[in-house]
Amino acid sequence: MPVERELSASMEAVNGPEPFSPLMAELRAAARKQGLWNLFLADSKLGAGLSIVDYGHVCELLGRTPWAPMVFNCNYPDTGNMEILLEHSTPGQRQHWTDPLVTGAIRTCFAMTEPDVASSDPTAVATSAVLEDGEWVINGRKWFISFAIGSAVCLTVAKTDPEAEPHRRFSLIGVPMDTPGLKVLRRVPVFGHAAGPGHCELLFQNCRVPAENLIAQRGMGFELAQGRLGPGRIHHCMRALGMAERALELGAQRALSRRLKHGVLGDMQMVRDVLAESRIELDAARLLVLRAARTMDLYGKERAYRDISVAKVFTAQRAQAIIDRAIQIHGALGVSDDTVLPELFINVRGLLRIGDGPDEVHKLTVAKQELRRWDPTVR
Repeated sequence: MPVERELSASMEAVNGPEPFSPLMAELRAAARKQGLWNLFLADSKLGAGLSIVDYGHVCELLGRTPWAPMVFNCNYPDTGNMEILLEHSTPGQRQHWTDPLVTGAIRTCFAMTEPDVASSDPTAVATSAVLEDGEWVINGRKWFISFAIGSAVCLTVAKTDPEAEPHRRFSLIGVPMDTPGLKVLRRVPVFGHAAGPGHCELLFQNCRVPAENLIAQRGMGFELAQGRLGPGRIHHCMRALGMAERALELGAQRALSRRLKHGVLGDMQMVRDVLAESRIELDAARLLVLRAARTMDLYGKERAYRDISVAKVFTAQRAQAIIDRAIQIHGALGVSDDTVLPELFINVRGLLRIGDGPDEVHKLTVAKQELRRWDPTVR
């Protein structure tokens, strides 16, 4: 946090192929030396051996400043990609992708979302991959591919079996970012921001990769994509709580320091009401997230889908409201880049409420499970 502004500026300047700015690389080396590395991995040989509940608390700390997860090799999408590759990579994939990702030598990205289909339904993915002469020939467009600039490889969801049942039509294929036929069209501007590793639009145009770049088995793309989202959603939620906690602290400090004619801003009843609402909502959200994390620890992510959806919707909405209130308390200062508040707001509003499934999709999941309590045939 002491170098927060300098670190953000340095990563904003990243333009590839280098994955990290010099300052980020320096902080990552220090973190790894101290053993604060891959904290999300339950395997104590590769990570910290933490439960999901314990790592959730760590995520809340990491969420307080935007680039902290990357310092400790705990940033998305590398976390989900690492879990997939550790379980499913071949010896060749392990040498070129998995091991360098675990040690922090490279970054990766994950490509599923597309501009021309409703990507909240993963079975709508249109990008195709056809096996020809021992190579996958990939064609399609992806966008909002986070951290694509500077990544070494893109794990790409593509339709390989159009005639299979919907959830078995897709496969996951590793595509090195320097592969001919793969082009970064642009960084998609998010609230006017388009720099650094970016949220990119990618074009696959007769992009050819070896057949052995298939990850796991053909037809497992949907399963792998969904499997990486459960724990990831909880990680995102806890990071959002860290953002909201910091925003609430900044709001309280501003209320005490901003002088008015007859005292300070914090003397006003309406300001105290806002601070109280924020504390209540933040603590409630934390408990919902920890409930979902505990369910996963005890019973696995399949049993936790409802709890994950409840936590994801509530946390994203309340974190956005808490940060927005802190901005309001700051007045004009709150919407300026002289504070971290606008960046926190964009991260929650622009990413968490839409990324990993929009609020509305998760509400449908919760509603269906409520109805199925009384009628198991509800779809």
